[in-house]
Amino acid sequence: MRIVYSDKCLRYREFGHPESPERVYNAYRLLVRVGFDFVEPEPCSEGDLRLVHDLRYIERIKSGRFLDSDSPNLPGIYNYARLSAGGAIKAMELALEGEVAFSLMRPPGHHAGRNGRALGASSLGFCYFNNVAVASVKALGSVDRVAILDIDCHHGNGTEEIVYGNPRILFISLHKFGFIYPGTGGESRGNCINYPLSHNATEDDYMEALHSALRRVEEFKPELLAISAGFDTYRLDPLCGLGLSKEAYLKIGRLISRLNVETFAVLEGGYSRDMPECIHNFLRGLEGK
Repeated sequence: MRIVYSDKCLRYREFGHPESPERVYNAYRLLVRVGFDFVEPEPCSEGDLRLVHDLRYIERIKSGRFLDSDSPNLPGIYNYARLSAGGAIKAMELALEGEVAFSLMRPPGHHAGRNGRALGASSLGFCYFNNVAVASVKALGSVDRVAILDIDCHHGNGTEEIVYGNPRILFISLHKFGFIYPGTGGESRGNCINYPLSHNATEDDYMEALHSALRRVEEFKPELLAISAGFDTYRLDPLCGLGLSKEAYLKIGRLISRLNVETFAVLEGGYSRDMPECIHNFLRGLEGK
Protein backbone atom coordinates (compact mmCIF):
# COMPACT_ATOMS: atom_id res chain seq x y z
CA MET A 1 0.00 0.00 0.00
CA ARG A 2 1.32 3.42 -0.97
CA ILE A 3 -0.13 6.75 0.15
CA VAL A 4 0.16 9.64 -2.30
CA TYR A 5 0.57 12.86 -0.33
CA SER A 6 2.13 16.30 -0.45
CA ASP A 7 2.02 18.83 2.36
CA LYS A 8 1.50 21.49 -0.32
CA CYS A 9 -2.19 20.57 -0.21
CA LEU A 10 -2.32 22.02 3.32
CA ARG A 11 -1.25 25.49 2.23
CA TYR A 12 -4.62 26.96 1.33
CA ARG A 13 -7.70 27.49 3.43
CA GLU A 14 -10.95 29.40 3.65
CA PHE A 15 -11.52 30.13 7.31
CA GLY A 16 -14.64 28.41 8.60
CA HIS A 17 -14.86 26.14 5.55
CA PRO A 18 -15.37 22.44 6.42
CA GLU A 19 -12.96 21.33 3.67
CA SER A 20 -9.99 22.31 5.81
CA PRO A 21 -6.28 21.40 5.86
CA GLU A 22 -6.74 19.74 9.26
CA ARG A 23 -9.01 17.00 7.89
CA VAL A 24 -6.15 15.77 5.69
CA TYR A 25 -3.28 16.55 8.04
CA ASN A 26 -4.81 14.58 10.91
CA ALA A 27 -5.23 11.57 8.65
CA TYR A 28 -1.65 11.94 7.44
CA ARG A 29 -0.34 11.95 11.03
CA LEU A 30 -2.18 8.73 11.85
CA LEU A 31 -1.01 6.96 8.69
CA VAL A 32 2.60 7.99 9.41
CA ARG A 33 2.30 6.68 12.94
CA VAL A 34 1.05 3.25 11.83
CA GLY A 35 3.80 2.89 9.23
CA PHE A 36 2.40 3.47 5.75
CA ASP A 37 4.75 4.34 2.89
CA PHE A 38 4.32 7.72 1.19
CA VAL A 39 5.07 9.04 -2.28
CA GLU A 40 4.95 12.65 -3.57
CA PRO A 41 2.71 13.54 -6.51
CA GLU A 42 3.41 15.98 -9.32
CA PRO A 43 0.82 18.46 -10.67
CA CYS A 44 -1.11 17.11 -13.62
CA SER A 45 -0.71 18.80 -17.00
CA GLU A 46 -3.31 20.94 -18.72
CA GLY A 47 -3.54 18.14 -21.26
CA ASP A 48 -4.58 15.78 -18.47
CA LEU A 49 -7.31 18.18 -17.39
CA ARG A 50 -8.55 18.48 -20.98
CA LEU A 51 -9.24 14.75 -21.02
CA VAL A 52 -12.37 15.49 -18.97
CA HIS A 53 -12.84 19.28 -18.77
CA ASP A 54 -13.52 21.88 -21.44
CA LEU A 55 -10.70 24.32 -22.05
CA ARG A 56 -12.85 27.35 -21.24
CA TYR A 57 -13.63 25.93 -17.81
CA ILE A 58 -9.95 25.19 -17.13
CA GLU A 59 -9.11 28.76 -18.11
CA ARG A 60 -11.75 30.14 -15.72
CA ILE A 61 -10.17 28.32 -12.78
CA LYS A 62 -6.67 29.25 -13.94
CA SER A 63 -7.47 32.94 -14.30
CA GLY A 64 -9.56 33.15 -11.13
CA ARG A 65 -12.58 34.46 -13.06
CA PHE A 66 -15.15 32.36 -11.24
CA LEU A 67 -17.45 32.66 -8.26
CA ASP A 68 -18.88 29.66 -6.46
CA SER A 69 -20.69 29.46 -3.14
CA ASP A 70 -18.96 26.26 -1.98
CA SER A 71 -15.61 26.29 -3.80
CA PRO A 72 -13.82 29.54 -2.92
CA ASN A 73 -11.76 31.46 -5.45
CA LEU A 74 -8.54 31.32 -3.43
CA PRO A 75 -5.00 32.42 -4.43
CA GLY A 76 -3.21 29.57 -6.20
CA ILE A 77 -6.22 27.25 -6.23
CA TYR A 78 -5.56 26.27 -9.85
CA ASN A 79 -2.18 24.85 -8.91
CA TYR A 80 -3.46 23.15 -5.76
CA ALA A 81 -6.24 21.55 -7.80
CA ARG A 82 -3.74 20.41 -10.45
CA LEU A 83 -1.63 18.84 -7.71
CA SER A 84 -4.65 16.98 -6.32
CA ALA A 85 -5.48 15.66 -9.80
CA GLY A 86 -1.83 14.70 -10.14
CA GLY A 87 -2.15 12.75 -6.91
CA ALA A 88 -5.00 10.73 -8.40
CA ILE A 89 -2.89 10.06 -11.51
CA LYS A 90 0.05 8.92 -9.40
CA ALA A 91 -2.22 6.56 -7.44
CA MET A 92 -3.58 5.19 -10.72
CA GLU A 93 -0.07 4.60 -12.06
CA LEU A 94 0.93 2.77 -8.88
CA ALA A 95 -2.17 0.58 -9.19
CA LEU A 96 -1.23 -0.35 -12.75
CA GLU A 97 2.17 -1.41 -11.39
CA GLY A 98 0.41 -3.80 -9.02
CA GLU A 99 0.25 -1.71 -5.83
CA VAL A 100 -2.86 -0.62 -4.00
CA ALA A 101 -2.63 3.17 -3.68
CA PHE A 102 -4.57 5.95 -1.96
CA SER A 103 -4.33 9.64 -2.81
CA LEU A 104 -4.62 11.62 0.43
CA MET A 105 -4.93 14.98 -1.26
CA ARG A 106 -7.26 17.99 -1.39
CA PRO A 107 -9.28 19.57 -2.91
CA PRO A 108 -11.70 16.74 -3.70
CA GLY A 109 -13.11 16.43 -7.19
CA HIS A 110 -16.16 14.26 -7.87
CA HIS A 111 -18.66 17.14 -8.15
CA ALA A 112 -16.73 18.94 -10.92
CA GLY A 113 -18.23 18.32 -14.36
CA ARG A 114 -16.94 19.14 -17.82
CA ASN A 115 -17.81 22.82 -17.47
CA GLY A 116 -17.88 23.04 -13.69
CA ARG A 117 -21.29 22.63 -12.06
CA ALA A 118 -22.68 19.29 -13.21
CA LEU A 119 -26.18 17.99 -13.94
CA GLY A 120 -27.81 21.19 -12.72
CA ALA A 121 -26.12 21.30 -9.30
CA SER A 122 -26.14 24.62 -7.47
CA SER A 123 -22.39 24.70 -6.84
CA LEU A 124 -19.08 22.91 -7.35
CA GLY A 125 -19.37 21.25 -3.94
CA PHE A 126 -15.80 22.00 -2.70
CA CYS A 127 -14.34 20.71 -6.00
CA TYR A 128 -12.47 22.30 -8.93
CA PHE A 129 -11.18 19.49 -11.19
CA ASN A 130 -12.46 15.94 -11.20
CA ASN A 131 -9.48 14.00 -9.88
CA VAL A 132 -10.87 10.48 -10.21
CA ALA A 133 -12.21 11.12 -13.70
CA VAL A 134 -8.90 12.59 -14.90
CA ALA A 135 -7.01 9.53 -13.63
CA SER A 136 -9.57 7.03 -14.90
CA VAL A 137 -9.82 8.45 -18.41
CA LYS A 138 -6.03 8.73 -18.60
CA ALA A 139 -5.80 5.05 -17.59
CA LEU A 140 -7.74 4.10 -20.73
CA GLY A 141 -4.48 4.63 -22.58
CA SER A 142 -3.21 1.50 -20.81
CA VAL A 143 -6.29 -0.64 -20.10
CA ASP A 144 -9.56 -1.40 -21.88
CA ARG A 145 -12.06 -1.03 -19.04
CA VAL A 146 -12.16 1.00 -15.82
CA ALA A 147 -14.80 0.89 -13.09
CA ILE A 148 -15.31 3.87 -10.78
CA LEU A 149 -16.99 3.20 -7.43
CA ASP A 150 -18.07 6.31 -5.53
CA ILE A 151 -18.69 5.67 -1.83
CA ASP A 152 -19.00 9.31 -0.77
CA CYS A 153 -22.21 10.35 1.00
CA HIS A 154 -22.99 12.73 -1.88
CA HIS A 155 -23.69 11.68 -5.45
CA GLY A 156 -20.69 11.96 -7.77
CA ASN A 157 -22.60 14.11 -10.22
CA GLY A 158 -19.52 15.51 -11.93
CA THR A 159 -18.07 12.07 -12.54
CA GLU A 160 -21.38 10.81 -13.91
CA GLU A 161 -21.65 13.75 -16.28
CA ILE A 162 -18.10 13.19 -17.57
CA VAL A 163 -18.19 9.42 -18.11
CA TYR A 164 -21.84 8.96 -19.15
CA GLY A 165 -22.04 7.11 -22.44
CA ASN A 166 -18.46 5.84 -22.37
CA PRO A 167 -18.71 2.05 -22.82
CA ARG A 168 -15.21 1.55 -21.43
CA ILE A 169 -16.10 3.04 -18.03
CA LEU A 170 -18.63 1.83 -15.49
CA PHE A 171 -19.62 4.40 -12.86
CA ILE A 172 -21.39 3.35 -9.66
CA SER A 173 -22.39 5.70 -6.83
CA LEU A 174 -23.84 4.88 -3.41
CA HIS A 175 -25.16 8.06 -1.78
CA LYS A 176 -27.78 9.73 0.36
CA PHE A 177 -30.64 11.04 -1.78
CA GLY A 178 -33.43 13.50 -1.13
CA PHE A 179 -33.11 17.14 -0.04
CA ILE A 180 -29.33 16.97 -0.03
CA TYR A 181 -26.67 18.37 -2.36
CA PRO A 182 -26.33 17.86 -5.29
CA GLY A 183 -29.88 16.52 -5.68
CA THR A 184 -28.90 14.13 -8.47
CA GLY A 185 -28.40 10.38 -8.71
CA GLY A 186 -31.98 9.30 -8.13
CA GLU A 187 -31.92 6.81 -10.98
CA SER A 188 -29.47 4.92 -13.15
CA ARG A 189 -28.80 5.52 -16.82
CA GLY A 190 -26.61 3.65 -19.27
CA ASN A 191 -23.17 2.97 -17.83
CA CYS A 192 -23.93 5.03 -14.68
CA ILE A 193 -25.51 2.96 -11.90
CA ASN A 194 -26.86 4.79 -8.87
CA TYR A 195 -27.85 3.46 -5.46
CA PRO A 196 -29.81 6.29 -3.79
CA LEU A 197 -30.21 5.71 -0.05
CA SER A 198 -32.68 7.38 2.29
CA HIS A 199 -31.70 9.67 5.16
CA ASN A 200 -32.55 6.93 7.66
CA ALA A 201 -30.61 4.14 5.92
CA THR A 202 -28.81 1.79 8.28
CA GLU A 203 -25.37 0.23 7.96
CA ASP A 204 -27.09 -2.99 6.90
CA ASP A 205 -28.93 -1.12 4.14
CA TYR A 206 -25.66 0.37 2.94
CA MET A 207 -23.83 -2.96 2.94
CA GLU A 208 -26.66 -4.61 1.00
CA ALA A 209 -26.38 -1.90 -1.65
CA LEU A 210 -22.60 -2.27 -1.70
CA HIS A 211 -22.83 -6.03 -2.29
CA SER A 212 -25.10 -5.33 -5.26
CA ALA A 213 -22.75 -2.66 -6.57
CA LEU A 214 -19.74 -4.94 -6.35
CA ARG A 215 -21.60 -7.63 -8.30
CA ARG A 216 -22.10 -5.05 -11.06
CA VAL A 217 -18.37 -4.32 -10.99
CA GLU A 218 -17.58 -8.03 -11.31
CA GLU A 219 -19.94 -8.36 -14.28
CA PHE A 220 -18.20 -5.47 -16.03
CA LYS A 221 -14.80 -7.19 -15.65
CA PRO A 222 -12.67 -4.03 -15.29
CA GLU A 223 -8.90 -4.13 -15.47
CA LEU A 224 -8.71 -1.20 -13.04
CA LEU A 225 -10.95 -0.06 -10.20
CA ALA A 226 -11.00 3.56 -9.03
CA ILE A 227 -12.61 4.45 -5.70
CA SER A 228 -13.98 7.90 -4.93
CA ALA A 229 -13.42 7.42 -1.22
CA GLY A 230 -15.64 9.72 0.80
CA PHE A 231 -15.85 9.24 4.56
CA ASP A 232 -18.83 11.52 5.16
CA THR A 233 -20.98 8.35 5.22
CA TYR A 234 -19.77 7.99 8.81
CA ARG A 235 -22.72 8.27 11.20
CA LEU A 236 -21.23 11.23 13.12
CA ASP A 237 -20.17 13.25 10.08
CA PRO A 238 -21.36 16.85 10.57
CA LEU A 239 -22.23 17.46 6.89
CA CYS A 240 -23.94 14.27 5.81
CA GLY A 241 -23.81 10.94 7.63
CA LEU A 242 -25.26 7.68 6.39
CA GLY A 243 -25.27 5.44 9.43
CA LEU A 244 -21.85 3.83 9.02
CA SER A 245 -19.65 2.91 11.97
CA LYS A 246 -15.86 3.24 11.96
CA GLU A 247 -15.66 -0.54 11.65
CA ALA A 248 -17.80 -0.49 8.49
CA TYR A 249 -14.89 0.94 6.49
CA LEU A 250 -12.78 -2.12 7.29
CA LYS A 251 -15.57 -4.30 5.88
CA ILE A 252 -15.91 -2.07 2.81
CA GLY A 253 -12.19 -2.24 2.09
CA ARG A 254 -12.15 -6.02 2.50
CA LEU A 255 -15.08 -6.52 0.14
CA ILE A 256 -13.40 -4.36 -2.50
CA SER A 257 -10.10 -6.22 -2.10
CA ARG A 258 -11.84 -9.54 -2.78
CA LEU A 259 -12.60 -8.41 -6.33
CA ASN A 260 -8.91 -9.02 -7.12
CA VAL A 261 -8.77 -6.00 -9.44
CA GLU A 262 -5.92 -3.48 -9.53
CA THR A 263 -7.28 -0.68 -7.32
CA PHE A 264 -6.59 2.90 -6.38
CA ALA A 265 -8.58 5.28 -4.21
CA VAL A 266 -8.90 9.06 -4.13
CA LEU A 267 -10.05 11.09 -1.11
CA GLU A 268 -13.36 12.92 -1.52
CA GLY A 269 -15.41 14.05 1.48
CA GLY A 270 -15.31 13.36 5.21
CA TYR A 271 -15.43 16.01 7.93
CA SER A 272 -15.64 14.32 11.32
CA ARG A 273 -12.88 14.15 13.91
CA ASP A 274 -12.93 10.37 13.45
CA MET A 275 -12.14 10.51 9.73
CA PRO A 276 -8.48 9.43 10.21
CA GLU A 277 -9.61 6.20 11.88
CA CYS A 278 -12.19 5.60 9.16
CA ILE A 279 -9.49 6.04 6.51
CA HIS A 280 -7.11 3.73 8.36
CA ASN A 281 -9.76 1.02 8.63
CA PHE A 282 -10.60 1.35 4.93
CA LEU A 283 -6.96 1.02 3.91
CA ARG A 284 -6.45 -1.98 6.18
CA GLY A 285 -9.42 -3.57 4.46
CA LEU A 286 -8.03 -2.83 1.00
CA GLU A 287 -4.83 -4.56 2.09
CA GLY A 288 -6.92 -7.60 3.00
CA LYS A 289 -6.30 -7.28 6.72
